[in-house]
Amino acid sequence: MDRRVIWALVLMMVIAIVPSFLLKSPVKNPSVATADSLSTSTTVPSTGADSQPTAHAAPPVATVRGDSASGLRAEDTVHVQSPLYDYAFSTRGGRLIQVTLPTYRSMALVAPPSTGAAARPVLRASAEPLQMIPAGASVNDFVMLVGRDSIRLDDWDLTPSTKRLSVSGPSSLTLTGSRNGSTVELTYTFKPDDYQIGVKGQIRGIGPNGGTLLVGMGHGLQQTEADSLANHNEYGVVTKANDTDLTRFSKLTPGEQKTFTGPFEWVAVKSKYFVTALLALDSSATRISGVTATPLPTQEKHPLAADVRLSLPLNPSGNFGYSLYAGPMEYHRLSLIGHGFDDVNPYGWPGLRTIIRPVALVVRSLLVWMHTHLSLPYGLVLICFGIMVRLILWPLNQKAMRASMAMQALQPQLKVIQDRFKDEPQKLQQEMFKLYKEHNVNPFGGCWPMLIPMPVLFALFFVFQNTIELRGAHFLWLPDLAQKDPFFILPVVMGLSMYGLSKVGQIGMESNPQMKMMLYLMPAMMTFLFFSFASGLNLYYTVSNLASIPQQWLLAKERLRRQAANAVPVVEVKTKKQRT
Repeated sequence: MDRRVIWALVLMMVIAIVPSFLLKSPVKNPSVATADSLSTSTTVPSTGADSQPTAHAAPPVATVRGDSASGLRAEDTVHVQSPLYDYAFSTRGGRLIQVTLPTYRSMALVAPPSTGAAARPVLRASAEPLQMIPAGASVNDFVMLVGRDSIRLDDWDLTPSTKRLSVSGPSSLTLTGSRNGSTVELTYTFKPDDYQIGVKGQIRGIGPNGGTLLVGMGHGLQQTEADSLANHNEYGVVTKANDTDLTRFSKLTPGEQKTFTGPFEWVAVKSKYFVTALLALDSSATRISGVTATPLPTQEKHPLAADVRLSLPLNPSGNFGYSLYAGPMEYHRLSLIGHGFDDVNPYGWPGLRTIIRPVALVVRSLLVWMHTHLSLPYGLVLICFGIMVRLILWPLNQKAMRASMAMQALQPQLKVIQDRFKDEPQKLQQEMFKLYKEHNVNPFGGCWPMLIPMPVLFALFFVFQNTIELRGAHFLWLPDLAQKDPFFILPVVMGLSMYGLSKVGQIGMESNPQMKMMLYLMPAMMTFLFFSFASGLNLYYTVSNLASIPQQWLLAKERLRRQAANAVPVVEVKTKKQRT
C-alpha cells in the first residue's frame, strides 16, 4: 500500500478519536451536589424578542414544607405505575419527584454497608431498579410570575384524584388546590407503554394581563453508570429550535447564568443514556420562550449540575399544556416522537455528524435487529457483523489489491520516466498517465476501497458511546461491551491481529524503511488508543482484522505468481530527443 494512504488513514483516526480524550472533563468526586446545595434563587429566563434582553432574579419566596405552624398538610406522594415506570408526584405543587425504571438497573458502583471494623467494602453495582432523579430534586415544579409577584407552587397543598394509579390503559391524575383567590388544576395523562406524560393545567385568578410560567427541570440526572467520568461528561441541556443544540454542564462558567432565547419546540436535560424533556410540539399552542441554566456550587473545576428553568407565557385564561418525557434514550421511542427528538442523543461531533450519523443509525439498527430477531447475544452479533462487513467488501478489496499489484509492477517503468523527465514536470505527468493508460491501471484504484471500512469503524465508536441497547451487554469475560476491557485482553489481541494482517499483506512486496516502520508503528499506536475504548469496538475490529487475513494471504500468493511470470527486462522509455 502507498505510504501516503497509510498516513492518511492514521491522520483520519487521530482526527476522529483524539477529541474523545480532549473533551473529557476531569472529575474527582463523582457525586452530584447534595439537596442542600440546590437552594438557589429562582431565575427568570428570557422570554423572547419582546422580553428583557437578560435574565433577572425573581423575588425570593420562602418554600414551606408543611408543619403545624404553617397550616399546611404533610407532604404526600402519589405513585403512577406501569411495567415501564414508577412515577412519584408530590402533593406539594404537583412536582415529579421520583422516576423509577424497573426494566433498567443502576450500574453506579457503591460500597455496601460495612459488616465490621475490619471489613473492606467492595464496590459493586446496585441490584435495585434505576432511579433517574437525585434525592431531594424534582422535575416539573412551577413558579408563576404575575406582574412583580412570584408565586411558587411547591408550597401549595394540592388534592390528588387518587393516591395510587396503576396504568393499564390511557389514565389520568388530577391535582387541584387554591389560595388567596387563585386556583390551580393540573392534569397528567399516561400510557402504559410510553414514557411520555401529557401535562395540562389551568391557573385562574392571575389577572387580565396574564403572566409567565417557569417550569423547573431539575439540576441534572442521577449518576447511574460505572464510568462516572463518561456519564458526567454527557450531562447537559439540549434545546431544539431550527437545529438541535447541546450545551454540556461542564462547559458552563461557574457562577454565571447561561440564557437561551427561544422559541423552542423542546428542551431536555440529559445524561449519557437517560433524559427528561419538556416538549411543546403543538404549533398552535405556546412554545417554550426561553431557558436558563445556572451552574450549582461545586468543589470541581467544571460544573456537574445546573438548575435548568423554562419559561412559557401565560395568557389571561391561565391555560397551558405540553408533554414531559422521563425515561431512557431508546432511539426508536425518540424517533417516533418526531421533531428531531432522536437527536437529543447525538452521534458524532459537530462537523463530522452529517457523515457519521447516518452510518451510525444504520449500524445501530442492524445490531439491534440481529440481537432481537436472531436471538444472539451482542458479542456474537459483533462477531457476525465484523465477518459480514469483510465479506461484503471482499470484491472491492480484491479490486483494490490487484490495482496495487499493477502499480507495483509498473514501478520500474515509473522510475525510468521519473529519472528521464525530472526537470520537465509537465512532460513527466503526461508520460506517467500515458503509461497508466497503456496498462489500464488506475493509480487511485488501490486507495478508496481501503477507506470504505473507516466510516463503519467511526460509526461503531459512537454507537458504543451512545446506544442504550448495548448498555450492560456482557460477553465471555467482558462485563459490559460498552465499557473498556477490564483486563485489556482484547486491545492486545486486536494489535496482534493488526500486525499479522499487515505482515501477510507485505508478502512479495519490496521492503523499504517506511513499510517496516508502519508494520510496527500502526499496531502499537492502535493498541494504545483502543485501551480505553469500548470492548465491543475492540471485538469488532479484532474480528474484522482476522477475517481479512485469508484474503490478504490469497492476494499475496497471487502477487508472488505475478512476479514470477512478469520477470522480464524493463523497456527503457526514451525522450523525444533520444528517439530522433
